[in-house]
Amino acid sequence: METEATARSVSIDLLLIFDKEGILDYSEANDLEPRERAQVREYVQNILRRRSYLDFIINEFSSITVEEMKPLLKNILRLGLYELVFMGGTPDYASINEAVNIAKYNLGSKSGDLVNAILRNIQRDIDKLPKPAFEDRTKLVATTFSHPEWMVKRWVKRFGEREAFQLMQANNQRPHYYVRVNNLRTKTKNFKLRMDKLDIQYKESDWLPGYFKVDSVAPFISKDLIKKGICLVQDIAAGFAPTIVEPMPGETIFDICAAPGTKSIVMADMMEGEGSITAVDINSDRLELLARSAMDYHAENIKIRRADARELDLRLADGVLLDAPCTGTGVLSKRADLRWKRTQQDLEDCIKLQEELLDEAANHVKRGGRLIYSTCSIEPEENWEQIQKFLDKYDNFELEPLEDFLPESVLTEDGLAYQTLPHIHDCDGHFGVRLVRVK
Repeated sequence: METEATARSVSIDLLLIFDKEGILDYSEANDLEPRERAQVREYVQNILRRRSYLDFIINEFSSITVEEMKPLLKNILRLGLYELVFMGGTPDYASINEAVNIAKYNLGSKSGDLVNAILRNIQRDIDKLPKPAFEDRTKLVATTFSHPEWMVKRWVKRFGEREAFQLMQANNQRPHYYVRVNNLRTKTKNFKLRMDKLDIQYKESDWLPGYFKVDSVAPFISKDLIKKGICLVQDIAAGFAPTIVEPMPGETIFDICAAPGTKSIVMADMMEGEGSITAVDINSDRLELLARSAMDYHAENIKIRRADARELDLRLADGVLLDAPCTGTGVLSKRADLRWKRTQQDLEDCIKLQEELLDEAANHVKRGGRLIYSTCSIEPEENWEQIQKFLDKYDNFELEPLEDFLPESVLTEDGLAYQTLPHIHDCDGHFGVRLVRVK
């Protein structure tokens, strides 16, 4: 890319690698200043949230289709167009000039001229940009809301068009973030004083104690509050699973598929560091992250074990948390890349893996103990249908109501599960149940 890396050039690099390999790794931004690192994430996620729509607009103003363009040229145009249409605060001429310079430096003067022509034509018509008008209704919706067609078909069939539109619009919004205070390092009142002193705007959640809704996690990163283990970043809905585990000081807890370990750390806090949490994962790199986090957060009762969670060599526990690998369709606002990575086949593979993991997890719950199953998916096959299959197979487990743990607004009608949806609950989409072994 350019001689000196910038937020724009690094963002284009990351988008290019994602298109080619399906990998999104922000480590290339590590050498940038903190503000520019944050800008890279903003660029990349927002462009991925709107990718289909951006490509449609480019096609309308270009003599060369997006499919025919070199991948680098395509992503330079996506970034330039995103800045023109969606970013306030950046003058149009600056957005265009930067895109042109990147194209000239990397692809030559002809490509720079092409980028200049396309973006200036779009700039002239910025108040009357064309709208998708395909005869194929699924393609029309998928392009308008920038979601893959297979997801659009599923959600329209399940929710109806109007609610499916609301869900996809929620996925395309800049997400809210939550931070949770770590009581192993500080107290909630002291944490609030820190935020006040740093002039951080926050709203304390009335769903779970110790969670604070914030517009950005950048201040917590720049002031080392996360690095020092004072707080951690976790969506409020992700906090429901450790909450219904209800881990008590002195108990034995297994966290299966645990890495990167946020839920383990929350449970260690809930247990006041007493008892033991065995955090199991198959990925050694992610377990290293978990180990470092456990030290930072003073979660000294976490034991780490690398293993395939379908072949555990563990005894019995008071509580087992299986936060299962899933399609992640509930977190597409924060993880816009997932919508372009997931396929119908991925859904089927996840369903099979989840069933195998549930079978193994059930073997490690003591009588009277509890098994918590959770996902960050909103697909019924990964959630209720998975649990119904489990209960058909195992007569020694029963569902427990959740009204004593969580607010009614996030529970299913029968109170036996929680299910959040981004367009209804203004948080990530998560599902979970609490199963108790009765014999």
